[in-house]
Amino acid sequence: MTSSTAAKRKIPTRRFIKPSFNFLIEKKRDGHEFTQEEIRYIVDSTLDGEMPKHQLAALMMAIYFSNMSAQETADLTEEMMLSGEVIDLSHIAKPKIDKYSTGGVGDKTSLVLVPLAMASGVVVPMMCGVEHDYIINTLEKLSAVPGFKTHLTNEQFAAQLARIGGAIIAQTEDLAPADAKLYELRKETGTIPSLPLITGSVLSRKLAEGSEGLVIDVKWGNGSFIKDLEQAKQLARSMTRVGRSMKRRCVALVTDMNQPLGDTVGTSLELKEAIQLLKGEGPEDMKELVLKLGMEIVRLAGVAGSTLSAKQTVQRHLTDGSALEKLKDIIKAQGGDTAYIDHPEKFPAARHIRKLPAPKRGYVHTINAAMIAHGVHLLGAGKNAPGDKVDHSVGVSEIKKVGTQVKQGEPLMMIHYNDEAKLEGALNYFKDAYRLAPKRPTPPPLIVERVA
Repeated sequence: MTSSTAAKRKIPTRRFIKPSFNFLIEKKRDGHEFTQEEIRYIVDSTLDGEMPKHQLAALMMAIYFSNMSAQETADLTEEMMLSGEVIDLSHIAKPKIDKYSTGGVGDKTSLVLVPLAMASGVVVPMMCGVEHDYIINTLEKLSAVPGFKTHLTNEQFAAQLARIGGAIIAQTEDLAPADAKLYELRKETGTIPSLPLITGSVLSRKLAEGSEGLVIDVKWGNGSFIKDLEQAKQLARSMTRVGRSMKRRCVALVTDMNQPLGDTVGTSLELKEAIQLLKGEGPEDMKELVLKLGMEIVRLAGVAGSTLSAKQTVQRHLTDGSALEKLKDIIKAQGGDTAYIDHPEKFPAARHIRKLPAPKRGYVHTINAAMIAHGVHLLGAGKNAPGDKVDHSVGVSEIKKVGTQVKQGEPLMMIHYNDEAKLEGALNYFKDAYRLAPKRPTPPPLIVERVA
């Protein structure tokens, strides 16, 4: 099911003389462009450890400050993709489209969109990486289902896609291994926000898993690692441009993450909300985003031609139960207990629930989504170390959103917790997350821009 990468590399037309690492650092520091051969040399030297870590760190900083051209970014993406295995899904006739999000607080759209796309006749090969900071990723949410396996081999992954049309698993180590090494170094050197490095990282992994196209949700705001709207737009343009240059269909939506998405943050709480959405229910902001991203997926796949047809397709599968059945197919295929999908009340409940009271009367003016994520993490919903156990019962629900009017003492959210000591630390974050004002603010648009 996988193909060797060596044969896919372009053969250089002239003999390449290896430059010194100092030369490469200085070249990028001074704002010059790398050739494809130089980028290949950098990726190969990263992979085999030939470039010393301190020089590679200096190179990351040079790229961060001097940027990369569109061609450099495309070359970097391709070389990182070809640094490991590339999964061959050509034996599957249906269109293969994946969805990627830059990550956000309360974002459970993948839990809905993967089965929704499957019900619409699209194959979804989704591999998930590690989220930034305190964001709960899709696999951590699915792990709330007893027995659910997050790790499959590439062969098992491809076989499941052929059998049921979808899979949601952890990224395998042999896909884009150069990116994994560079990503760890980027975390240590403060270069995570570099647009070309983000573009190369995301697309090298997503395209190595066999996708023919990609729908991207680029989030901006206080709950995202991208705080600036213009930077989010630039990233959306960079990803779609590079995707097209690599002969992949690609669409991006720039969406707001200045408040949590949906009404819940936590593992089982978010999974239960996703089940609601797959029954045609749930919060309005989640419905809107699922509808828009779902329409992009079915149009990109070619299973719906017009905007109206795409909208009707998505709405039909959200309400007729077929998408919910596809979620059960994924759960069952990966060893999970589907009874939890049929009966969400089976998920463990926290021992205590208390409200976060509004300190005064007014309108919710702003919410710091990152602070809510930190608080939920402190309750036990996240891991501080790889071996830590996640408490699937904790989190927050019934989150009051921007523009909502509240009375003094009325709950801004409901807190689900098991440990009083953990609650004490989390409360400070929850209280500081909200700002109330006497006048109603204008809520920001959920979808800011479409880039295709």
